[in-house]
Amino acid sequence: MKMHDIPFGTTDWQTIAPTEHPGDTGIAYWRTRQFGDIRVRLVEYSPGYLADHWCSKGHILFCLEGELHTELEDGRNFVLTPGMSYQVADQAEAHRSSTSTGARLFIVD
Repeated sequence: MKMHDIPFGTTDWQTIAPTEHPGDTGIAYWRTRQFGDIRVRLVEYSPGYLADHWCSKGHILFCLEGELHTELEDGRNFVLTPGMSYQVADQAEAHRSSTSTGARLFIVD
């Protein structure tokens, strides 16, 4: 990831309107900022959320609240709790997320 042509700035995430993204079950609410090719999001998954697709996009993801379950297409499973993160490259390992309790995440991709 190369970060260029981004002047210093601050973001008050509460002023950014969320967009709804339904999963197979539950809903993801994204508050998104775009900086050139870099997307930065504050994401909230409702309780019972299950992604509706296998994702091949690279991310750096930090769990702020709740509990996030991430399943890799090869069958491995990981659980993130507040203070934990994961990182994965574009086209590296397909993954999908779920949560029974809900989760709040900070994601850069």
